[in-house]
Amino acid sequence: MSQPLPPSVRQWLAEAGRAINQRQPDLAEKALTKALALAPNLADAQFMYGLALLMRGDAGKAIGFLRKAAVQRPADANMRMYLGCALHDAGALDEALDHLQRACELAPQQSAPWYNLGKALKQRGQSREADQAFRRALALDEGHALARIGVADIATMQGDIPRAVAEYRHVLSRHPECAEAWHGLANLKTESLGPADIDLIRRALRQPNLASETRVLLGFSLFRALEDQHDYANAFEALRQANADKRRQVEWNAAAERTQIDRIMEAFSAPLPAPLDSALGHEVIFIASMPRSGSTLVEHILATHPDVAGANEIPDLPQVIEDESRRRGQPFPQWVPAATDDDWQRLGRDYLARTARWREQHPRFTDKNVANWPLLGAVRLMLPGAKIIHCHRDPVETCFSCYRHLFRHGVHYSYDLGEMAEYYRDYERLSAFWLARHPRHVLDYPYETLVREPEVQIRRLLAFCELDFDSACLAPHQTKREVLSTASAAQVREPIRAGTAHSAPYLEWLQPLRERLAR
Repeated sequence: MSQPLPPSVRQWLAEAGRAINQRQPDLAEKALTKALALAPNLADAQFMYGLALLMRGDAGKAIGFLRKAAVQRPADANMRMYLGCALHDAGALDEALDHLQRACELAPQQSAPWYNLGKALKQRGQSREADQAFRRALALDEGHALARIGVADIATMQGDIPRAVAEYRHVLSRHPECAEAWHGLANLKTESLGPADIDLIRRALRQPNLASETRVLLGFSLFRALEDQHDYANAFEALRQANADKRRQVEWNAAAERTQIDRIMEAFSAPLPAPLDSALGHEVIFIASMPRSGSTLVEHILATHPDVAGANEIPDLPQVIEDESRRRGQPFPQWVPAATDDDWQRLGRDYLARTARWREQHPRFTDKNVANWPLLGAVRLMLPGAKIIHCHRDPVETCFSCYRHLFRHGVHYSYDLGEMAEYYRDYERLSAFWLARHPRHVLDYPYETLVREPEVQIRRLLAFCELDFDSACLAPHQTKREVLSTASAAQVREPIRAGTAHSAPYLEWLQPLRERLAR
C-alpha cells in the first residue's frame, strides 16, 4: 500500500498543475523540483515535469521524465501519449509511433491520442494512415480544429488544393483567431488572401497574452496576405517582426557552424579508404541543397519516372551518422580518419536497410533531406554507387526564400538575414569543396537553368542518374504523388516556368543582404 503524500508535496503538485494549465512551464518546474526532491519516484510529478519541459520545447529532456512515469503506469493513455509526443519532437519517430498507437488502444474514445498519432504518421510520410487518424479524431470531436488542419495538410500533400482550402476555411469560420489554420492557408501560396483576411489576422494578433509561437504563425501569415495585396513595405515589416520573434525562440551559433564546416573539409581532405563495393548504393539518388532551392521540383521530376520513388526528406542518413557517433563516443567528423573501408560499408548497408521500404515498388528512390549536404563526403564512402545532385539557386533568392518561410524544425539560421548570409557562405564553400573532390559523382544543377530550358536540363538530369528518358518527366505537374513539403506541394502541381523570383519588390530592404553575400 502506497504511503500518503506529505501535504507540501500535494501543494506543489497543485501549484504545478495550475501553472501548466496557464502555460507557465517555468513556474511548474520550480514547484515540481521541490516535489521530486521529497518524492523522487512520484509518477505524477515526473509526468508533469515532462509536460512542463515539452511546453518549453525541451523534448529531449522531457523524454526521461515521461518514460519514468509511463514505466510506472503502462496502462495510462495520457502518459503514453505525451511520451510519444516527446519522442516525435525529438525525431525518434518509430518509438513515438509505438507509444502513440498504444495510447489509442488504451483510450480509443479520446480524440487527443488519435490526433497525435496522425501528426507522427504525417511526419513519417504515411499520409494515408495519418489522414485516417485525423478523421478518427474528428469523428470523436467534430470541433477538433487541429485535427481538421491535419486533414487539410494531407490534402495539400496529395495535391487536392481546393479541399485543403475548404478545410482551412472551415476552421477559420469557427475560429478566426486560429494561427495554425491561417498559416496553412497562407503557406499554399496559390490561394490569394484578401483585405478581409488581413483584418482578421491583425485582430488575432491583438489578442492579449498571445503565446509567442502563435504570434510567429500569425506574423508569417500576415506577411503573405499583405504581399498578396502588393503592400510590400508593410509586408516586409510584418516579415521582419515575425522572424525577429522566431529568432528569440531558437538557438544558433554561426561561429560553431563555421568551425564544423572547417572540420568536415579537413577530415575529407585527407586520404581515405577506397570502397569495397563501388556499386553499393546505386539505388539511391541524393538531392543535396539549401532549403528553398528547387529540390522539391527536382525530386518531383525524378519521381515522375516509373523507376523512381520520391521519398521526400527522410531522416535516415543523418540518423546513421548520429548513431555511429554515439557508438564511437565522438562527434562527426572527428571519427572519420579512424573509420575503415569495412566501417563505411557497414554504414552504407545500414542506410539501405533503413530505407528498404522505398524500394518495394520502384528500384530507385530519392533522398532530399536538407541536412544531407554536409554529409556528402560520408555518402561517397558509404554508398559509392549513389548519384548526388547539387541543387542551387541565386544566393539572394535562396536566402530571402528561406527568410520568407517558417520552418517547423531546424533551419535556425534563417530568421536573421545577417546570419542567413553567413550560413550561405559556409554552404557555398563546402559545396564547392564537394564539387572539386567529386566532379564525376556530383551533378551541379542550377534552378534558374532548369526553369529556363526544362527539356534540355531534364534530359541531362535523367542521363546523369542513368535513367532512360521518359517524356512524362517533362510534365511533372501532372504526376499524382504525395509531396510532404506543404510549402512546395501546391507549386509543383503547376507547369515548370521561369519568373518565380520573389526578391524584386523588396530590393530596398534586401540591399544589406546583397552586400553581405557579395563580400
